[in-house]
Amino acid sequence: MFSAAKLSTSTWIRLAFINLFVVSLLGVLMRYKIAFSLPWLDQKHLQHAHSHFAFGGWVSMFLMAAMVDVLGKAISVRRMQAYHAVLIIQLVSAAGMLVGFSWQGYGWFSVLWSTISLINGFIFCVLYFADARKFLHPRTRKWFNAALLFHVLSAIGTIALVYMMVAHRIPQKAYLASVYWYLHFQYNGWFFFAAIGLLNYQLAKAGLRYAVPSGVFALFFLACIPAYGLSILWLQLHWLVYLTIVVAAACQLLAFGLLASHILWRAKKIIIGNMPRITRVLMLYAIMALAIKILLQTGSVVPAISKLAFGFRPIVIAYLHLVLLAFITIFLVAYAQWQQWLQWSRLNFFASVLLAAGVFFNEAILATQGIASFSYTVLPYADRLLFMVSILICLSLSILAFSFFRKMQEPV
Repeated sequence: MFSAAKLSTSTWIRLAFINLFVVSLLGVLMRYKIAFSLPWLDQKHLQHAHSHFAFGGWVSMFLMAAMVDVLGKAISVRRMQAYHAVLIIQLVSAAGMLVGFSWQGYGWFSVLWSTISLINGFIFCVLYFADARKFLHPRTRKWFNAALLFHVLSAIGTIALVYMMVAHRIPQKAYLASVYWYLHFQYNGWFFFAAIGLLNYQLAKAGLRYAVPSGVFALFFLACIPAYGLSILWLQLHWLVYLTIVVAAACQLLAFGLLASHILWRAKKIIIGNMPRITRVLMLYAIMALAIKILLQTGSVVPAISKLAFGFRPIVIAYLHLVLLAFITIFLVAYAQWQQWLQWSRLNFFASVLLAAGVFFNEAILATQGIASFSYTVLPYADRLLFMVSILICLSLSILAFSFFRKMQEPV
């Protein structure tokens, strides 16, 4: 029987960061294949491995471990062992998907591990929902419960995709609708609500009585399901459905305005007093990325803009990276520093700056490439520039992963 003492939160966060480094290595491989040539690797298979491992091995593992850490000593050793079993399965299934999708794309091996990961996610949601009801304050619990709900909802998209792949019947619209369903409820549901739940918990723990206003949660929660429509505006939607989508986008914009003003003003002293300088910068970076994401979502309610955005691949990739890298990943790196899971050192400072710069350049090049594609203009050397940026991001993440094996130094 494994020991809860040997499998601490910092151990799981360390493993998650190692997985993030592996994700970046896959990114470098894909960028190299686009810029130069690597005929023995299938780009589509690498893409599936990259995305599934990023979701399962990096973001979900980090969020699960961090959410269990919030429960702390309130749960029994036996219950903690159950969570560690879930995290072990999460790690193994993510590795299985990494190998499976790299090897065969959607095939029996990758589908097997995807199914195990899916069932494991359900088990985590059931366990955590039961414990959150007993041990967490309602203001924090509601964010985590919403995250769990949307994590389960996102599985509908995965199940539909697997069915189409196995049945070898892949209608284009159904395929895209399923992909965007999964991405929406992962990005805007599971990832977002869990991240804000962690932020809410830490602000409350630091002394802010009303960490994140209840109205902010209500607006985001009510808007999440209809906001899926922003991803499928290219379908022929009834005008009432379209109107609901517009209202949902407006609610998200209002909710973000309230959230940002609250964090930047009411929580400013707590954030400044409890975070090292680089962590404050990264948190602000993540908030700015979230602001851009919300503004882009709001703008996409205009059909002409939506068609342009979904019609050009660089724009779609830039948006997905904006959410996963500039918002979620930067936020989680900052949160790990805030919790002192990631040691505060000069090496850590240097790596964080490199990561922030790499993510910025990645977004800038992809956005420029996307805008240029509106007029069917090819951006010179874009593929090589993106390859160089992917190396920069990979280098920064290798340093962050390495910093876990160094002794703690003084904050900078």
